[in-house]
Amino acid sequence: MKEERILYLECYSGISGDMTVGALLDLGIDCDKVKRALDSLGVEGYHLHFGRQKKCGIDAFDFDVHLEDGQAAGQDHGDCGHDHDHDHSHGHGHTHDHSHDHAHGHVHRNLFDILQIIERLQAPERAKELARQMFQIVAEAESKAHGLPVEEVHFHEVGAVDSIVDIVATAVCVDLLDVDKVIVSPLHEGRGYVTCQHGTMPVPVPATANIVAAHHLQMILTDNQGEMVTPTGAAIAAALHCGEELPEGYRIEKIGLGAGKKDFANANILRAMLLVATAAERRMVKLETNLDDCTGEAMGFAMELLLEAGAADVWYQPIFMKKNRPAYMLSVLCGEDQIEDMEDIIFRHTTTIGIRRYPVERTVLPREIRDVETPWGMAQVKVCQRKEGEAVYPEYRCVSEICRKEGLPFGEVYRALMNCFQEKKK
Repeated sequence: MKEERILYLECYSGISGDMTVGALLDLGIDCDKVKRALDSLGVEGYHLHFGRQKKCGIDAFDFDVHLEDGQAAGQDHGDCGHDHDHDHSHGHGHTHDHSHDHAHGHVHRNLFDILQIIERLQAPERAKELARQMFQIVAEAESKAHGLPVEEVHFHEVGAVDSIVDIVATAVCVDLLDVDKVIVSPLHEGRGYVTCQHGTMPVPVPATANIVAAHHLQMILTDNQGEMVTPTGAAIAAALHCGEELPEGYRIEKIGLGAGKKDFANANILRAMLLVATAAERRMVKLETNLDDCTGEAMGFAMELLLEAGAADVWYQPIFMKKNRPAYMLSVLCGEDQIEDMEDIIFRHTTTIGIRRYPVERTVLPREIRDVETPWGMAQVKVCQRKEGEAVYPEYRCVSEICRKEGLPFGEVYRALMNCFQEKKK
């Protein structure tokens, strides 16, 4: 089974756009790739800063967007829900575009304008879709906060140049990491109030609170004074979080730290970790049900669907039930996150009305699939690691295809693939 790669965002100091980009870049992503992607947007009037700073003695990546007029993005222009309330004395407010536009005659940006900019992004479609999703989340939150239709919302927090950069850079970084899922910890938020052009607002500000509520994010209040979770940060968490908890066991491949700008009693950083959960580390579940009135065709079809849906194993055992009826017990081995899908298949395609469930543990050897050159073309073998060395097993599918095509005995082809693998190692 393929190892599962997880991106984990640990938000014990909250989350904002610049902290997220900094943490992801600190995982080793090429800054030039991100910069080239941002350049493709055609947005002008800013330059990027990549550096490092210490927060409570911890070295972290410092990512900033600076406007060309000489002030850093995010200085307080009097709006609400600024990212600078979280972590910028100078570097992250998503308000400057609103007031900045007043001063320079620029057109305010609504969601349509933002989506047009994202469309120019030279990056895979999944990066563009993730960026669109993040802006959509904020637009809906602002719509609710201000009582306006989504299409009439002009972005105070995320219409700014630095906000476009933060969200698009986050989407590009996540795409480059190519992980299977993203897990986000509960969002730690501060207390108190922020002052903006609408007056004094409690923390979390309305847009952030709306995102947390709409997307069922967990929030934990701390004793820190001030905003720790920004609307942009909340939107990133909502768009990325898969809704799952960390696996019980995993190994850490890389750690990235993104620095905030404010100073709290705790280190104001966002920690991003690349984790690998192998099949051996996944909590498994065994599903069971007894079938005494189900046809063999239906049971065979259900088995096919369960395996196609990702069950680790499926099998039937002959049993006797009440009234001495001959029957079969269906057993399915799957991950905890697959229970609902597996049970749906069993209920829909068999006659059962009840399914038993047991937690199970198993030991699984690390394994990988390798290509080998054979007289009949490329084939694959499964290589498992044992204490005493490797164990090699030709893939059944490859052996059977060669047998059918060439008219050869199974054992002969199986041994040939083993020999080809050994020759390749020499």
